[in-house]
Amino acid sequence: MRILALDVGDKTIGVAASDLLLCTAQGIEVIRRTSLSRDIERLQQLIDQYEVTTIVVGLPKNMNGTIGPRGELTQQFASELGTLFPGIVIKLWDERLSTVAAQKALIAADVSRAKRKQVIDKMAAVFILQGYLDSLPRKSLS
Repeated sequence: MRILALDVGDKTIGVAASDLLLCTAQGIEVIRRTSLSRDIERLQQLIDQYEVTTIVVGLPKNMNGTIGPRGELTQQFASELGTLFPGIVIKLWDERLSTVAAQKALIAADVSRAKRKQVIDKMAAVFILQGYLDSLPRKSLS
């Protein structure tokens, strides 16, 4: 059972998945958006492949915490996911600065501008998911 994270944009959806222990996030892919039905079809494949129980959708908030037009579209998308995948828990997660953090990490790793453009959404999904995973209560191993 894993958790999937989505960084939803107009043209792409960045996707990351947790490991089985729910400790780390790994980037999976960037879905190029063509139609809602194709987006959903690909997400269904990923849900099945990774045995997903929860999807964390990055919610873009304004810096003052309010929700703007992009955030409203993301909320609508998350609501549609909840309807289409009734057995999956859908969570919204504050994604403020996730893309900035991903950009800085890629620059620090000396990734070329062209390559950054190809993977930035996937990396943003990793930052969203890792933030969510880090917020989960941990069971003591002792």
